[in-house]
Amino acid sequence: MRIGFDAKRAFFNKSGLGSYSRNLLQGLAKNYPDNNYLLYTPGIDYTLFEPQPERFTIKVPKRLHHRIFRSYWRSFSLSRQLVRDHVDIFHGLTHEIPYNFPRNKVKSLVTIHDLIFIRLPHLYRAIDRSIYETKIRYACGTSNRIIAVSKQTAMDIMEFFDVDEKKIDVVYQGCNPMFSKDLSQVEKEILRMKYLLPKSFILYVGTIEERKNLLTLIKALYYGKIDIPIVVIGKHTRYLNRIIEFIEMHSLINVIFCDVVQNQDLPGIYQIADVFVYPSIYEGFGIPILEALYSRVPVITSKGGCFAEAGGPATLYIDPNNVEEMAAAIKKVLYDKRLQETMIKEGYRHARNFDEEKVSSNIIQVYQKVLNNA
Repeated sequence: MRIGFDAKRAFFNKSGLGSYSRNLLQGLAKNYPDNNYLLYTPGIDYTLFEPQPERFTIKVPKRLHHRIFRSYWRSFSLSRQLVRDHVDIFHGLTHEIPYNFPRNKVKSLVTIHDLIFIRLPHLYRAIDRSIYETKIRYACGTSNRIIAVSKQTAMDIMEFFDVDEKKIDVVYQGCNPMFSKDLSQVEKEILRMKYLLPKSFILYVGTIEERKNLLTLIKALYYGKIDIPIVVIGKHTRYLNRIIEFIEMHSLINVIFCDVVQNQDLPGIYQIADVFVYPSIYEGFGIPILEALYSRVPVITSKGGCFAEAGGPATLYIDPNNVEEMAAAIKKVLYDKRLQETMIKEGYRHARNFDEEKVSSNIIQVYQKVLNNA
């Protein structure tokens, strides 16, 4: 098969959508090397992703006006190029496919990660909601099939875009294999010194935005009198101002912000944490949960939605808006060694359901459906 991908976020997005794109592409190339993989991107930045030239063909805009108006090339002109490149299937990895798509000449599918902008509209500008809805509605209506990254997302697609469930395949995200590699004690200590990390700490990984709910976690530590530092890794937004205000108001000294963490160091930071807490209000999947389980650290996250799909039976679930419940769960995990051991062992077992080979196999099965009009 000649499979084309919208690979922009593989090169330029450090977190969620970028991780999904990179992991999927690398998994397919490794486990199904006989296919031809064409990566369409308006530009190239090898800082995050450097695909092997023997496994991938990178396609960037060539004409001068396409290099100047790259968004136009990606959203409109790309459709004609897919035909010229004799692509069998085009996979929109992150919510969209090009407009004027040549349905009679190229098969297509799109991955929908979440519809949070509809579930929580107050967190988005009106213009952004309009753009997202237009792109996703077109992609869902035009594509031969749709991949949802969780059952929750599949239900949202059916509810908000009136899509027949027979058109949707739930294929869970994979996790980069680097998270399952055990670091030696020496490597962990080097990492601890590199980032000035305390001996014991609670870990939070995720964009520092209202939906991710970091402020409630910090409140749980304060009001629950939990005297252990929290290490925060994630991109800053204006929501950080509210957190800083709370920290200063209560003179907290145990909140450590790691502003710049190298991607290859993240698995080790998970491994030396005492517990990982992910109190998000709503997600399409929640890849940090899976990263933590792979890294063999106990996980506490939110009830409902997609969280149990990612976290499995050994994760501890709490009401993300309940400070007392969150504090009690953290204390329970921190002070019960037997519980920690069970959560680590069973959590890792659950994480193996998301191994690269399984995810790649499931994706290939969807591609076969698309080619066979199933």
